Amino acid sequence: MKAIGTALCAAGIVAALLAFFWKDPFDPESLSGARVLLTGASAGIGEQMAYHYCRFGAEVVVTARREAVLREVAEKCKTLGAKKILYIPADMSSPSEPERVVQFAVQKLGGLDYLVLNHIAANRFQMWDGDVEYTRRLMQVNFFSYVALATAALQTLERSNGSLVVVSSLAGRIPTPFTTSYSASKFALDGFFTSLRHELAMQKRNVSVTLCILGLIDTASALENTRGKVYMTASPAPEAALAIIRGGAMRVQELFYPWLLQHVCQLWVLFPSNRDRVLQSYYNYSSP
Repeated sequence: MKAIGTALCAAGIVAALLAFFWKDPFDPESLSGARVLLTGASAGIGEQMAYHYCRFGAEVVVTARREAVLREVAEKCKTLGAKKILYIPADMSSPSEPERVVQFAVQKLGGLDYLVLNHIAANRFQMWDGDVEYTRRLMQVNFFSYVALATAALQTLERSNGSLVVVSSLAGRIPTPFTTSYSASKFALDGFFTSLRHELAMQKRNVSVTLCILGLIDTASALENTRGKVYMTASPAPEAALAIIRGGAMRVQELFYPWLLQHVCQLWVLFPSNRDRVLQSYYNYSSP
């Protein structure tokens, strides 16, 4: 544990020095007029991303299951000065929905510059109870629909030299308690989209793939699920949403939010003998 603490301290010093001399390369003007399809936009991080994109002057199609809430998000986007905001309700547990949503967005916007994949199925955040069907549902929504959406949009993104932005989780890099099925779906995202990035580069197809690894975010559902089980400080959803947008716009391969997660993942690989001890310091192992 002492070695991990020393490494974290050193990483913090380096990060502070970089922050002092670093010039922000993000240009908000680059998003003016950008055509964006954003999933999971009815609440939480997705809702906040919709507001940010509209403030930056993007043309946005938002989608989620709940039509009434989507309509409210779209109305608020208009008050923020959205150039164009459209919505299409869709349930990503249905295999036919991804292609329908992409076709709608391409038709209404005339193409796509960004496909931002952010939706997730409801997660129980509990110990594995043997429910295989629940895992199948999570894989359909959290993984297979992402693959289907990306596949349907790839041609139009290639025409625009566009970007795929995939929202994942620390649970897709580090297996954690209470997240067996959720973690499996996020690990699958990491494997598929990292491999896809390499294949696109090999084929010289100019579509960037940004994988976003997020920690605990202060959305209502996340706070409710983790209460009494996780000892972590939740980061604000609006800031997480902005970090994702910046990462996609700058075409980075991986975006960690908060930034310290990158070092956590590196230390997880470098110090395997301390993994159980580290997890036990953040999770309530007495929780049922």
